[in-house]
Amino acid sequence: MDRRIHYRHELKHELNMSDLISIRQRLRAVAVPDPHAEGGRYLIRSLYFDNLNDRALREKIDGVNMREKFRIRFYNHDTSLIHLEKKSKRNGLGTKYSEVLSAEEAQRIVDGDVGWMMESGRSLVQELYLKMRYQGLRPKTIVDYTREPFIYRPGNVRVTFDYDIRTGIRGTDFLNPDCIMIPAGDAPILMEVKWDEFLPSVIRDCVQTPGRREMAFSKYAQCRVYG
Repeated sequence: MDRRIHYRHELKHELNMSDLISIRQRLRAVAVPDPHAEGGRYLIRSLYFDNLNDRALREKIDGVNMREKFRIRFYNHDTSLIHLEKKSKRNGLGTKYSEVLSAEEAQRIVDGDVGWMMESGRSLVQELYLKMRYQGLRPKTIVDYTREPFIYRPGNVRVTFDYDIRTGIRGTDFLNPDCIMIPAGDAPILMEVKWDEFLPSVIRDCVQTPGRREMAFSKYAQCRVYG
């Protein structure tokens, strides 16, 4: 895994359906859908980790300047490709590290069978093991949602719309397609815009949302309201 730090800019806005329709129409004129999206969208399931004191949750709510969170994720119900991810924030910029897990490995982590992780030869898997053992990180809750992604190559820009956010409450059996998921309250449509060194003006104009301020909505925090 390449552990060179590459931070990206990120902004988030809460949208209503009218906003989504308008911005989506403007983006279609200049950006392209993510080629991995089926019919322009895909389903994401993530299992988030936290410690007994809910450190990741509290740091997010408190807006701590330097923070991190771990999750395991797959797309479109396809458990043949699962990623362990670590997201880090520093001074408002974000970066992400990722390693591939097998479904068996992911299930072993969920079950608390973690002794193998130090021998995995994968630095991120080893880091999670150490933090599970010495900081008390544990699987906390499942988060499901639908994502519509757009890509604009100049500036390496990615614009996503996330909605239909659902929570597994305190459930962690995220490989089970029949695990119980419920709507995460009155969760909004979330637009995220990410870019490297610059945000092209054409994209800045497309994602304008008059009267709506940038915010720090967290799907994980929204889903933790329930447990």
